[in-house]
Amino acid sequence: MADKKTKTITVEQTGSPIRRPGKQRATLIGLGLNKMHRRRTLVDTPQVRGMIAKVAHLVRVVEQS
Repeated sequence: MADKKTKTITVEQTGSPIRRPGKQRATLIGLGLNKMHRRRTLVDTPQVRGMIAKVAHLVRVVEQS
């Protein structure tokens, strides 16, 4: 099999998890985010996209490649 280049997505936390439901806080932790303005580069999969959609009001997508 040929080695495919994996797509990545960079996400930055822009909102605080304070006074948010526990599930949203857990989703941020699952994405590897826990403090404001932290960035994380993740593999672009449907699962990661779903997690981003769940906390879209707390994060922003910086770049896709």
